[in-house]
Amino acid sequence: GVAYGEGSGERRSLTEAEFTAYVKERRASLYATAYHLTGDRFEAEDLLQSALFSTYRAWDRISDKAAVGGYLRRTMTNLHISAWRRRKLNEYPTEELPETPGDTDAMRGTELRAVLWQALARLPELQRTMLVLRYYEGRTDPEIADILDISVGTVKSSIWRSLRRLREDEVLSFGRDEEDAFGELVA
Repeated sequence: GVAYGEGSGERRSLTEAEFTAYVKERRASLYATAYHLTGDRFEAEDLLQSALFSTYRAWDRISDKAAVGGYLRRTMTNLHISAWRRRKLNEYPTEELPETPGDTDAMRGTELRAVLWQALARLPELQRTMLVLRYYEGRTDPEIADILDISVGTVKSSIWRSLRRLREDEVLSFGRDEEDAFGELVA
């Protein structure tokens, strides 16, 4: 007779061979199912690996090998649903829609830029030039002074006066206090 425990290695290698052959034959369709469930290549690979591991552990208990495809797909579906349920939800349904930026701000995007350029056009040319050099080209005060051939102190005081005039501009403020109106434009 056969001693206890002998032959289990042969049975295990036969099981591994059957399982490996099945996976090689069906891997494209199994991956497609996982991808359709997750919508992401890497998540699909992880899901398929988890399902294959679970199926391999149960391989000896599956009597009808023709039903393995359904078993694997059901396993993938259950694993995906479990992972989906574990995810933290950051969005909750409500009866009222949240306020949109358009509801609170009368000037957005292109219109805001146009109004800003109109306000800049109302400034004296030298002040406008300094603001453009500082805020659009990112120049420092000494660079601006060198470009315009004026002192650094003149640059600093002129920029300060220019910004003050923009803060007081009625079109830019549009009924808001100076900090809110101007802060949006500079940001």
